[in-house]
Amino acid sequence: MVNQDTFTGPSFSLKNRIGRAIWGIVAGILFRLSPRPFHSWRSFLLRCFGAKVGRGVHVYPGVKIWAPWNLELADECGVANGAILYSLAKITIGRRAVVSQGAHICAGTHDYTRPGSPLVAMPIQINDFAWVAAEAFIHPGITIGEGCVVGARSVVTKDMPSWMVCAGHPCKPLKERIMVDAVSLV
Repeated sequence: MVNQDTFTGPSFSLKNRIGRAIWGIVAGILFRLSPRPFHSWRSFLLRCFGAKVGRGVHVYPGVKIWAPWNLELADECGVANGAILYSLAKITIGRRAVVSQGAHICAGTHDYTRPGSPLVAMPIQINDFAWVAAEAFIHPGITIGEGCVVGARSVVTKDMPSWMVCAGHPCKPLKERIMVDAVSLV
């Protein structure tokens, strides 16, 4: 951050603000207006702005991304329309992880205990096979464990464990997530 007093000026450098302005134009025209099945095109655009994007990633056109250069999207992950990736710090979404519609992944806040309420940015890690369900809110600095399910409209203020179903406000582990073998269903 270039400024510790949010009342007297911007928290980010001029270079950062120019980059976000250019991204905003590109996102508004080439990203958001692209047809839904054009996942490769949107992945290409994200890579052009510094995102690390794996193979088979599905980012839908209605996703709002603050700074693509702070994104890392592993193979076959998905981010649904209406999701917000507020990437003031790095947001990592693991292999085959899903961020559902309307989920808000928020990597920044303000330190209200200090004069000027300086911006605080902390990375968020959503591990492989995790699912952040519709309209959940993930606070800055959180890690969602591998295979964890975060229930719809949950508010995650602490790290969530692997292979658990978690929900609530505040979000808490409720039960173990047990995967059913697809072969046994046939």
